[in-house]
Parts: sequence; C-alpha cells; structure tokens
Amino acid sequence: MFSRLFVLIVTLSVALLSAPATLAATILVYGDSLSAGYGLSRGEDWAHLLALRLQEKKPDYKVVNASISGETTLGGVKRIDDTLRAHKPDLVILALGANDGLRGADLTVMRNNLERIIAAARRTNARVMLVGMRIPPNYGPSYTEKFQQVFNEVAKSKRVVLVPFLLDGFADRREYFQADNLHPTAGAQPLILETIWKSLAPLLKK
Repeated sequence: MFSRLFVLIVTLSVALLSAPATLAATILVYGDSLSAGYGLSRGEDWAHLLALRLQEKKPDYKVVNASISGETTLGGVKRIDDTLRAHKPDLVILALGANDGLRGADLTVMRNNLERIIAAARRTNARVMLVGMRIPPNYGPSYTEKFQQVFNEVAKSKRVVLVPFLLDGFADRREYFQADNLHPTAGAQPLILETIWKSLAPLLKK
C-alpha cells in the first residue's frame, strides 16, 4: 500500500512540474525616443515603470519595449510585421508620430502609416491603444492643429482607444524636460505612466 501511494505521489508531482506555466500576456510598447527612454538611465523610462506596476497589480502581463529613438511612422510600418512575429503581443501601445510632425511630414501619409500599423496588429488579433502627440506652435497653427487631429481621426475610424497626449499635464513645464527641451526627464516618467495607465487599465482582463 505504501509503495503504491508513494508512486502515486511521485507521478502527480512530476505531472504538476511538467504542466506548462500560464503564459503572461504581452503588452508591446511601439514608439520613438519618448518611449525608448532617450537620455535616461536604464529602468527610468515609463515603459519600465509600467512593467513594474503590472508586476504588482496584473502579474499575468509583461511589457516588451520595442521603441526606437528617431522612429517615424514609416519606420514603424517597415518593422511592424517582424516585431509582431517576434513578440506575439496581445496589446500594442502605438506611440509614433512625433518625429513625423517635427519633420513637417505629409499628414495624410502619417495617417495612412498609423492605420497600416493598426491593421497589421489586428491581423495577429492584438488590440491597439493609440497614443497622441502634439508639436510646438512654431510649426504654424494650421499644421499643428491638423497634426493633433490625425490621432483623433485614426482612433475614431479604426475604433481604438486613444490617449490624447502622451505629455499631458506637463508639456509646458520646462523643469520636466532635458536640455534639448524635447525629451522628458526621469522625473516626468511617472507622470507619463499615469497618463497611459488611465486608458490602459480598463483594457486589462480582470
């Protein structure tokens, strides 16, 4: 009897150890230098802070930051398929467009590129959250207004959740920016996280 019980216990233990662990859902941050942590020490960027928050509040999620400094929406289109294949995200935080605006890019092309990235993500059954940006007023009121409107139009036409402005709440506060007056400091990263979290949290499974 003892030997049979021992064999049963061992068998069950092996089965439990061999059972595949529950895979964490992947959130892909797909942006430019504002999300890549330009000028910051490792672990200070908002995407890393998001990963830490998820470990605490939603441990069944993990974050992959595939952001690249200098990236444009066209660059995002060119690498999206490979990135999706590599990481198989469940949700994509799309935060591109700032460099398009700073370069005075054709806004129709920018809009098409954002839509193409969203379409690619949806082909893999990944959900998308779009993050909007704004550019300095010295680009002229017409261009700056139309630039901002692109994100609203894409979110509406593609029916994705929109974070209206990545730098909401501190864009006019010089102390939250590095010497170039473009990239947020480490002190601004928690503020960005809160802006992202407001829209992201409702998308996470209970």
